[in-house]
Order: sequence, then C-alpha cells, then structure tokens
Amino acid sequence: MSQGIDRRKLLQGAAGVSAIALAAPALLRSAWAQGSGPIKIGFPVPLTGAFGAEANDQVRAAQIAVKEFNETGGFEGRMAELLVRDDKLNPGEAATRTLELIEKDKVNFIVGALSAAVTLSINNVARERGVIYNSISQSDAINEAKDFGRTTFHEALNPHMTAGAVGRYVFPKASGKKVAFLTADYAYGHEMVRGFRKAGEASGIEVVADIRHPIGASDYSAFLPRIAALKPDVLCLCNFGRDQVVSIQQATEFGLKRTTKLVAPVLLFTARKAGGDAFEGVVGGTSYYWRLEDSVPSAKAFNDKFRAAYNGAVPSDYGALGYAGVRSVLEGVKAAKSLETDKVIAAMEGLKADFYKGPQSFRKCDHQLVQSVLIVESKHKDQKTPDDVFTILATEGPDEKVLRTCEELGHKA
Repeated sequence: MSQGIDRRKLLQGAAGVSAIALAAPALLRSAWAQGSGPIKIGFPVPLTGAFGAEANDQVRAAQIAVKEFNETGGFEGRMAELLVRDDKLNPGEAATRTLELIEKDKVNFIVGALSAAVTLSINNVARERGVIYNSISQSDAINEAKDFGRTTFHEALNPHMTAGAVGRYVFPKASGKKVAFLTADYAYGHEMVRGFRKAGEASGIEVVADIRHPIGASDYSAFLPRIAALKPDVLCLCNFGRDQVVSIQQATEFGLKRTTKLVAPVLLFTARKAGGDAFEGVVGGTSYYWRLEDSVPSAKAFNDKFRAAYNGAVPSDYGALGYAGVRSVLEGVKAAKSLETDKVIAAMEGLKADFYKGPQSFRKCDHQLVQSVLIVESKHKDQKTPDDVFTILATEGPDEKVLRTCEELGHKA
C-alpha cells in the first residue's frame, strides 16, 4: 500500500513538474512584461522586395508613435522601443524573424506585415506564444475563426471592406455592367475579387474574366489583349505595390482607358507617386490620404509630426497604418495600466479612438478595426504640389454593417 501511495505521489509530482515546464514561457513573459526595461515592439515588414517603398514608410510612421509615447513619459517611466526586422515578403522568413523577436529579443508586442500570407504566418507564431499581434496588412482570413486567436488584432482594412466600398461606389456609376479582373495570384488578390463580386451583386455586374498573374510580373502584354477583346466597362486591378504601378502603366499604354474604367481596390500613394500620369483617372480605395487634414484635425496633427520628422514629407496610406498599429498597442498599455496580456487585450477591445483619421474601434468578436474607407481618384493635371495626387470622391464611414458578420467568420454568437 505504501509503495502504491509513493508511486502515485511520484507520478503526481512528475505531472506537476511537466505542467510548470509547459507554463514556463508564459510565466517568463509575464515577468518580462512587469520588468523595468523598455517596452519592446517587434516590427517585421518587407524592407526589401516588391513592397519595400510601402514597408519603409511603415517604419518611419511607426517611429512617430514611439516618439509620441516616450515624449509623454511612457508607461511608469518605461520607454517604448521599435525592433524592426526584414521579413523579405516571405512567410517562412517572417515566422523565423517573429520567433526570434519573441524568444530572443523578448518583445512585448508584435506589429507589422505587408502581405496576406505573411501576416497569417506572423499571427500563427505570435498566437501560439500568447503575444499580442496587431496586423497592418490587409487580410480577410486573419479575422476568420480558424486563424484568429485572442491575441490577434487587425488594424488594417480587410479586402471585404475595401473592395466592398470601392465596388459600391464604382459599379452603380459605370457605363455598363461588364467587369474584368486582373488579379495577383495570391490570397490578397483572390480576396479582393471576392469582395468586388459581393459588392457587385446589388448592381448586377457581369464578370467576364478573372485573369491571374504572378507577384512581381514585369510584362502584362499577354494579359491585356485578352482583356481588351472582352470589352469590359470596368477593369479591377487587384494587385499591390510595384505590380500595381507596372500593370496600370501598361494598361494605359495599351489604350484600355479609351473604353474601360480602371479601378484598384487599394490605390496606393506610393504607387501613384512612382507611376506618374499613367494613373490619371484611376479610382480606388485607401485607408488614409494626407489631404484628410483639410477636414480632420487628427490627420493634420499626425501629418505635421511626420513632416517635422522627415523634412516636410507626408505619410503614405500604409505608413499611416504603421503609426496606428503601434499607437493602438501603446494606448492599450496606458488604458490597461499594465503590460499583462489579458489586461491589454481587454483595454484594446474597449478602445474608442481618433488617432489620425477619425473614429475607430475594434470589434470584439474578431478584433477587426472598424474604420472609414476613402474613395479616391488619381489626378495629374490639377496637382497643386507633387504630393497632391488624389481627389477624395467619397468616404464610407466606420460601420460594422459593412463587415462580414461574426457568425460568417465562424465565431460563436
């Protein structure tokens, strides 16, 4: 009997040791969070590659949020620090860099990414280790129950919101119902097409083609004649960064604009600057444009800080997301009066803010940021300054009704 009791005690003791060992990383992170060193924010973005211009602007704007936080005293005397890493626009590289940031650099939070596939990779690593990740890249999947975790937040618009807003504006005004898609063949492009199709149902659009191209394509001559032969009324270019610049330039040179309205779900400030007058008349959506300062005081305040830091330059749309993504987690710390994960999550869920573009808040079921979408048209002839590249045609205000429902995403009611 005594041998049996001793054996049971031994097994119970071993089980206890195993439980402690499994819990150790979480316990250590809690200890790091309550320490006295800097508040570390890991920031993996594609500094090199096709989206490098956008990523570098994300870094510049994120540094503004860190500077603001530190200049107001930080949190209990602890200053914030941004740890930037190049994810090279590669999911495997992003996972490696994120793991290093968490396990080696002991970051408190992760903010970043600029690709749908990469943001899911980063989220997987952060979620498994219980670290809050605020994504600043468009993705529909990150809000779905299969990829979402309680530590997941999504600062960026998602394709359903962006393509939906653009489609609701463009399709009723189009000269006809025939719509073609030129689509980057990865998650972002596919999700944008899905958003356009959904938005187009109310207008009765006829999809005549969805032609896919690889990321980084430099020659669209094989695609454009096929599109022209279909005589679409609207061509939606569901791509990003350098791909957007090259495809719009070549579509313009090919003469498609004579019969077809060119539309981009996300019309990038950086792409427009690089693409020049080829973008004339292209309509698209964006989360931010610096000319919001004409009507939104918080935009003016953000722009002025950016100008002061970077020799008069204005922030881009994705740059602004770098600022907002970092600021959201730091404001969460202030509101929680703690760095403990659960407390910061609760504080971010309750955050009602106007950081740089008007009202915003996170929806509780999937931590998607509810925010405005701007509909803009590119201009060239009437520019007042080199940065005066868009006209704001309309604003779709922040409204949970334009999001997919929590039930659609697989979350319990």
